[in-house]
Amino acid sequence: MTMDAIEALANAAIGLLASWLVTWAVLGFSPAASAGITGMFFGLSMVRAFVLRRVFRRIGRGKGVLT
Repeated sequence: MTMDAIEALANAAIGLLASWLVTWAVLGFSPAASAGITGMFFGLSMVRAFVLRRVFRRIGRGKGVLT
């Protein structure tokens, strides 16, 4: 495993833990509900990052976003 992969994994794991803790401790959701909310936003974030990456790759190749 490369250091880039380890860094990305550590970033995701720490972000998931921090999100779960804040959702549980600050917002007062149950641990299970906090896990569900955290998972939902993590999934949405991954989809957003994927779509943005695809858009910017198309722009970088000189193609329009909608073509």
